[in-house]
Amino acid sequence: APVPPERRRRRLSRRGLLLVPAVLLAAVVAFGGWALYASSWLRIDRVAVGWAGDGPRVLEADRIAAAAAVPVGEPMARLDKDAVRDRLLEALPRLKDVEVVRAWPDRVVIKVTERQAVVLVPAQDGFAEVDIDGVSFGVVPEAVPGIPLLSLELEQNAGLRRFGEERIVTAAVGVVAALPPALHRQTEVVRVRSYDSISLELAGGRTVRWGSPEQTEAKVAALTAVMKAAEEARYFDISVPSAPAAAVS
Repeated sequence: APVPPERRRRRLSRRGLLLVPAVLLAAVVAFGGWALYASSWLRIDRVAVGWAGDGPRVLEADRIAAAAAVPVGEPMARLDKDAVRDRLLEALPRLKDVEVVRAWPDRVVIKVTERQAVVLVPAQDGFAEVDIDGVSFGVVPEAVPGIPLLSLELEQNAGLRRFGEERIVTAAVGVVAALPPALHRQTEVVRVRSYDSISLELAGGRTVRWGSPEQTEAKVAALTAVMKAAEEARYFDISVPSAPAAAVS
């Protein structure tokens, strides 16, 4: 049977109503794509550098921004944050972590964390800075007060073959990092002969036989107690923390 004209008009009207939202949606999507990638509204115009936390701030902001090589003038949506982060970590070993943030509409914020030296290792041009992870990240021309020197005197034995120099250094650095602030300030040299032979040379000619880097928390507690009990002592042995010893000479 033929469709009455009134019903045909109603069907056409409904189709028109359905087409309107689809057209509007397509227009919105097209406009959004244009705004993100083609317009001048959302392009990178500025790069800001900041530091996370209260750690060291040795690097200059201009140097960090230059190494980041953020593509100023490019659409913000095309910014490859991982690539910026990787460039910075590769170019500036002093950086421990980098966070890259899009600050819409036109600013990129780079937040960095610099490595902090736990010990210094004598090097050809001065002293290499080594952080808590055992990473050597920079060289200073002179020793820095308050940062102990790490003296490696590794013996060629089974322990060195088993643990390897890198692991031994990292373990020794961990010992220094675990020291209470007052004891850390007194520590001048960390002498390492093997994984099981670590000793600390403190201010005033005092020496601590630490032993292995294991049981660090117990050894810190034992050393604190025995130093308090034997204030005149110059030699302390906490290699077995349950039986610490002290001697005047």
